[in-house]
Amino acid sequence: RPQERRPRQRRPAAVMAAPLNGDSVAGRAPATTLAQALDAIADRFDVSVGEEEVDLRDARDRVLAEDLIAAADIPPCDNAAVDGYAIDGSAITGDGSIAAPLPSRLAVAGRAAAGHPFPGTVPPGAAVRIFTGAPIPAGCDTVVMQEDCAVADAAVVIPAGVRAGANRRRAGEDVRAGTRVLHRGRRLRPWDLALAAACGRPRLRVFRRLRVAVFSTGDELRPPEAPLAPGEIHDANRFGLIALLDDFGCQVTDLGIVEDHPAALHNALTAAAAGHDLIVTSGGMSVGEEDHVKAVVTGLGRLHLWQLAIKPGRPIGFGDVAGVPFLGLPGNPVAMVVVMLRIARPMILRLAGCADTDVRSFRVAADFSFTKKAGRREWLRASLADDDGGRAVLRRFPREGSGILTSLVDSDGLIELGEEVTRVEPGTPVDFFPFSSFR
Repeated sequence: RPQERRPRQRRPAAVMAAPLNGDSVAGRAPATTLAQALDAIADRFDVSVGEEEVDLRDARDRVLAEDLIAAADIPPCDNAAVDGYAIDGSAITGDGSIAAPLPSRLAVAGRAAAGHPFPGTVPPGAAVRIFTGAPIPAGCDTVVMQEDCAVADAAVVIPAGVRAGANRRRAGEDVRAGTRVLHRGRRLRPWDLALAAACGRPRLRVFRRLRVAVFSTGDELRPPEAPLAPGEIHDANRFGLIALLDDFGCQVTDLGIVEDHPAALHNALTAAAAGHDLIVTSGGMSVGEEDHVKAVVTGLGRLHLWQLAIKPGRPIGFGDVAGVPFLGLPGNPVAMVVVMLRIARPMILRLAGCADTDVRSFRVAADFSFTKKAGRREWLRASLADDDGGRAVLRRFPREGSGILTSLVDSDGLIELGEEVTRVEPGTPVDFFPFSSFR
């Protein structure tokens, strides 16, 4: 079969079929909640990449494009869980132990090791020296740990109290033949690859990596190596954004800094639409007269500006450029990171074929007081600490500004406060998303 399948026909209309809340580009619509935004992403975005086969060594963090079905039992036969002696435990008393008289002295008929099974059937009244992973010999069903046995004159003494079937791994106790062990849409972790290898699969069919074009906008931006004139700043967002996209398994093209001018943006967006599955920009999404991204995107496709009921993170642009999905992120670095983790990440993973886009949060007690407005979802940067009693608590970063990058560097994750929350006191359980959970 071909190395890469042709991607399914992209349907731009399904990317953003309609604005969520009226004339959102003009900014006159009511604010959209996070739940509405995530529901819209689930409804309107779908896989936009083709498939290919890769070796297991190249499959880590790739998204599986097929269900993996086990062709055989794992393990394929009963085997020893410990080093010791294999015996016949069929002569059992009522209490389940080997029949008296005990201890029993059994002749050692041979040995069995992993890859070197005992040939034939073990004679009655005999034992076999066996090592971990070796197949249980025919005529035996129990393994006695070597530490519990005594050996003398080519015989082994089995102690009293041995349970029939002890230290025996059953065939198929891990996986039964015909079982679906990995689901299509799963992002593959190291232990997933180990399981695929155990199933005898040297190659897997995966979705091709999502190709993402990235650039920053803003006449004040300069690359990190450039000296700064008055009013200029170094472009920080692009490097954090690219690293996040790498974490999400994307193949990123860095288009650098684009002048905030209609002609320059038109050229950059047109070039980005060729050969990419997604375009992501940072900055230029506000409603000021110097923010030209909205007009240029609208001229090349469609743009819906979501005025989300969140802090930080508004506004956000979703749309398409010549049929390629477009995502416009805020220019403030903290807002950009929050939007990427909680809103853009599900969209990006869905486009890449990933079926599970949820992130698990943990309920942890706050170690601070905080007041917020009702009807708006907010994220606070926080670190885990121990209180005086050794209980885990969350300590909020003391400054809230959306431009304070150190609030991310010096924190362990995000506290998410729902729309209904108006007050947090010390000891209040809050939802905490560790940064590591978004990986």
